[in-house]
Amino acid sequence: MDDPVKDITPIIHRLTQGSPQQQEDTINYYFTENASFTHPFCRTGSFEGSRYLIHKIFQWYKILSPQIDLTVNSVAFDEQHFILYVNISQIFSIWFIPFHRSPVTLTTQLQLVRRPAEPRKYYIQSQNDLYQVDQFVKFFAPWNIGTTIVILWHFWATFFCVIGAQLGRPFTAYLQRKSGRQEQAWEKELNGRSSLREIRNLDARKLKS
Repeated sequence: MDDPVKDITPIIHRLTQGSPQQQEDTINYYFTENASFTHPFCRTGSFEGSRYLIHKIFQWYKILSPQIDLTVNSVAFDEQHFILYVNISQIFSIWFIPFHRSPVTLTTQLQLVRRPAEPRKYYIQSQNDLYQVDQFVKFFAPWNIGTTIVILWHFWATFFCVIGAQLGRPFTAYLQRKSGRQEQAWEKELNGRSSLREIRNLDARKLKS
């Protein structure tokens, strides 16, 4: 890739919606030979030739759902660390399960690298598909069954957070008293440094005059 933010959207569409040959060519061109792939349901690890496993994962992905409805919602590039974040919405439909439709949203994290021979081009070193729990359960518990269970569990867990926070108020008060003493010590230290800096600046001005 010359421009990851601009180039990644058509790459993703070729991987997920292109022909089997386009999919294969895209992986060969943009993924390194030791690239890794991580998903809630599978992972490859990184070793020489691990790209072969990525081929098979994407092939099986296309066999399960030959027609993918996919939209790239946003792209962000951390240029300092060569990490590309892509937010994606897709509808995954397993063809042999009647009326199966799994509309999911995920964020794909792509670790990019540059090769010494091509210092201006970016290649994919790893792909990590990040799903919220209520999203990836849609793959094996469709028709909002899994999502409903997860949402109920989330609210149940939130209820226990409220109860736990109330019961733990004495401990919270203790932590606040402890941190208050630390904050006072830090403020004294900072004030001392500020005073010392002012004295040094004053001495410097006197020497100049």
